[in-house]
Amino acid sequence: MSIQNGVLVIISGVKKYLTNHILGSLRFRIILLMVLAGAVPAMIMQAVILNSYEARAVDVRTAEIQNQCTILCNQLGSTGSLNGRAAESIRTELVQMSNIYDGRVLVIDRNFQVEEDTYDMDIGKTIISADVIQCLEGTGTSNYDDKNSYIEVTAPVFDPSGETVMGVLLVSVSTDSIEDNLSVLDGKADVAWVTMILVVLVLAFLLGFVMTRPFQRITRSISAVTEGYDDHYLNENAYTETRALSEAFNKMLGRMRILDDSRNEFVSNVSHELKTPLTSMKVLADSLLSQEEVPPELYKEFMGDLSQEIERENKIINDLLSLVKMDKTANTMNITSENINALVERILKRLRPIAATRNIEVVFESFRPVTAEVDEVKLTLAISNLVENAIKYNKEDGWIHVSLNADHKYFYLEVADSGIGIPEESMEHIFERFYRVDKSHSREIGGTGLGLAIARSAVVMHRGAIKAYSQLGEGTTFAVRIPLTYVL
Repeated sequence: MSIQNGVLVIISGVKKYLTNHILGSLRFRIILLMVLAGAVPAMIMQAVILNSYEARAVDVRTAEIQNQCTILCNQLGSTGSLNGRAAESIRTELVQMSNIYDGRVLVIDRNFQVEEDTYDMDIGKTIISADVIQCLEGTGTSNYDDKNSYIEVTAPVFDPSGETVMGVLLVSVSTDSIEDNLSVLDGKADVAWVTMILVVLVLAFLLGFVMTRPFQRITRSISAVTEGYDDHYLNENAYTETRALSEAFNKMLGRMRILDDSRNEFVSNVSHELKTPLTSMKVLADSLLSQEEVPPELYKEFMGDLSQEIERENKIINDLLSLVKMDKTANTMNITSENINALVERILKRLRPIAATRNIEVVFESFRPVTAEVDEVKLTLAISNLVENAIKYNKEDGWIHVSLNADHKYFYLEVADSGIGIPEESMEHIFERFYRVDKSHSREIGGTGLGLAIARSAVVMHRGAIKAYSQLGEGTTFAVRIPLTYVL
């Protein structure tokens, strides 16, 4: 699959995610949150208001009854005795009170016998209860029974001196009227609650539509990218999140385009690099075949040229295979304890003759013996590519300085050269696959643009790090840091 196709797959996935998850769930969540934000407070307010009304109505009704009881108790006490039926005027007031409050009034003497009953049911009977006993001791009571819907109030009847309790006035009042008012209020509250929920739903749908419009625009922009893959970038700054999403997507898109351009350039370069040696070999072979008697000197010269072209072809193929092998065996490390000093010496011994062809001096400086747990093949590949890169981009009569040092945790390898250097704008791309700094002379210099990518992959596989420092026209230094002990 090409990088362009991969980008289209990623973009399609982002579009599908935005459509199925962001737009759907975000709108739903906005509606749900607004409904909850409106419904929950409304329900709480409804419960609080109804409970407050009930408590307030009961308190007011209780206070009214207590006031009436106080008046009647004073009238009863003024007679100085509860024996016998009360005066007709007082009895009339007792009945009137019973009618007004839709309740029942009892007058009880100190012997717990009922002297007066507005219902004329329990006269002469004995009533003993905790409230009556407490009231006979001089303290009135009041109770609200919400299950049975009534208020019961007791009030002491004192003698004219106000010192002795002669009896108890017990009043039971129905609270049906309060319950009826509560039912009416509850019904109106339900209507108001439903109305508010409908209003909130409408507002939630509108707000959800408005808030998800930026994501819809992002989806349309992504669709435009998938269809054209041209200069379409996201520029959605409605929210911080959409701005961040746009910036991240644009960065990814730009990165993918760079990689795609690099791939196209790499295909072009590799095609040329592979085709050039083949063309040269075909010309040399045709020249030998076209001549009947080839002088040994010319035959030897042609065969030498053929060998060089084959070596060029082999180098390109080996670089490609090395990079593919790195990718496929990233989790397969053959770790052994190696003498890094000796390893670097072996690599430089092999590369010094190549450097000598351009009169480049290669110096190795070791500050201390270093032994580390590494994959010898992969580390050799990394160091070889760094030194070969230093030779390839060096000046005639230049130098390469390789140094090795270590501390208690890492060993450090530096490869410095006196070469042409790297432009500042190219520094962040030099480890990218297929990237070539000097594109105009890349074919003259040779290589495939994979050397530094291979070196970086090998170093990273050792849990290490690699950095580059360069000054254009003065040279480049690559610094490698690798742990002495390999950590899984």
